[in-house]
Amino acid sequence: MENEKVINKRIREYSKGVDIIQTIIIFLLALLVPTFLGQILNKVFGQTSVVATNSQIIIGTIVNMALVMTAINLKGWGKILGVVTMPSIATILGGYVFGTSSVFMVYMIPAIWIGNFILVYSFKLIMLDKNKNYFLAGIVGIILKVLVIFTVFNVLNGFNIFPEKMIETLQTSMGLTQLITASLGVVLTSIIYFAEKKSKKISE
Repeated sequence: MENEKVINKRIREYSKGVDIIQTIIIFLLALLVPTFLGQILNKVFGQTSVVATNSQIIIGTIVNMALVMTAINLKGWGKILGVVTMPSIATILGGYVFGTSSVFMVYMIPAIWIGNFILVYSFKLIMLDKNKNYFLAGIVGIILKVLVIFTVFNVLNGFNIFPEKMIETLQTSMGLTQLITASLGVVLTSIIYFAEKKSKKISE
């Protein structure tokens, strides 16, 4: 019951039209960005360009922005679980972020889902339910998300699931890259959040 209350928290109530529009936008970000953006960046800038070689950071940052926007703007288990689960599935199906190692990311899907949910839930619980600072919620969510994903990766790696030649790349992807993209996602979303908050105060 308590979890249900937290899951249904958001910064304000929206009209049905606004709710539908922002839900569609966030869902599209979570689905289309991991599926197609990597390919687009490769074609536009070239596979060896700085932009294309850092596509994982760009895509991951946008996905984390979608997660934070979900936390503060959407409510209900269906919407939250949809955004939490879509990016990792889209990433593997698209195969553009992790390339040949994408197939091995299937083993990491549950951990990524849990990590994404923790980030969303941290904002809902700490910021919206407990009325604490935005960045406190972000820091807690980032640390727990990265900890879960990186720990699960290392446990699975202990069973020799991943090919030796891919371990270093995957280790970075599941550790440092997760930390960077989650942090950038939280910071960039804060710009939107505080700008909207300021404009609302001015209009009042």
